[in-house]
Amino acid sequence: MSPKNVVFKKICKDKSVGVYMGRRDFVDRIDSVDPVDGVIIIDPEALQGRKVFVTLSCTFRYGRDDMDVMGIAFRRELYLSTRQVYPPLQDREKGIHTRMQAKLLRKLGDNAYPFFFEFPDNLPCSVALQPAPHDVGKQCAVEFEIKAFSAESQDAKIRKRSTVKLMIRKVQYAPENEGVAPSVETTRDFVMSDKPLLVKASLDKEMYYHGEVVNVHVSITNNSNKNIKNIIVSVDQVATVVLYSNDSYVKSVAIEEPGDSVSPGATLQKVYKLLPVLANNRERRGIALDGKLKHEDTNLASSSIIKEGVLKEVMGIMVSYRVMVKLIVGGEMEEEMEFQEFKRSYLKGMIDDEDEDGNVSGGDDMAPKEK
Repeated sequence: MSPKNVVFKKICKDKSVGVYMGRRDFVDRIDSVDPVDGVIIIDPEALQGRKVFVTLSCTFRYGRDDMDVMGIAFRRELYLSTRQVYPPLQDREKGIHTRMQAKLLRKLGDNAYPFFFEFPDNLPCSVALQPAPHDVGKQCAVEFEIKAFSAESQDAKIRKRSTVKLMIRKVQYAPENEGVAPSVETTRDFVMSDKPLLVKASLDKEMYYHGEVVNVHVSITNNSNKNIKNIIVSVDQVATVVLYSNDSYVKSVAIEEPGDSVSPGATLQKVYKLLPVLANNRERRGIALDGKLKHEDTNLASSSIIKEGVLKEVMGIMVSYRVMVKLIVGGEMEEEMEFQEFKRSYLKGMIDDEDEDGNVSGGDDMAPKEK
């Protein structure tokens, strides 16, 4: 038997307009973005002479729609494009259709009409900050939506009964052109100690995909007279809201603290394995996700990749990852070793579709190249 194609369908309350789409995830591959294609079905009798339009919108939301502070609404429309679907502006048979559109048109008959949108280069990808279980209302997010409606004209008042909305996602996929694997090393001198503490940390590669284990190679040579009481290794997600507030949220999405210690004069070489996945972070408020569709699962947000010539403020929410290695040393101030902007992409192989003591760290930032 041939595999069945999943089709997403939604009809408005008065039955005048319906939307059919073969997918709801559209991939941004840096140099190209999947176009948004689908089919609108109409009921001429229910329309009663009204026209049918379809829109693609991108909205940044930083609170509920009814929130307004000092005249500033916490909602900003980043993009809106509208097409008239019915009456058609060109002969349906003369248009160029995608394979899914052609199948739907044959299946749905003469009252079905195709629509097609292309994403502009400067739009961000879908991302949402995970609300707490008790939070209500809309979450902070960059959202994309397809809306079809019937009305006397494009600017006429739109009735809810004649409107249908379908959320979609624009998701990031970074190509597999690997750069140099991040690596950093540092030394720390202590008062009353003749020799320093040497620490090195490295990764196997620059870019990781969802579901991959991150191996952090840690090498410690403790020539000092200080005792390292604990080692903590984590993958942190940094989400910055670049519109309105520039607030940043730093959350550890994977952490290893096995209780390792290194006595004076000793060494340690160990690989710490971390798995940063949403399954271990579902109840944590403020974790950035790859957008969220109703009744469907998602991932931790992919790293934001800014295309050349695009202002970062337009991105809505910027996401990056870093690896932190903390050494807890008796009597010392806490510092951190980090790998900045640790990359994680969308899907692998897609073609179509408070410490009382202290810790020691390196001061160098390891920033992988933008993809």
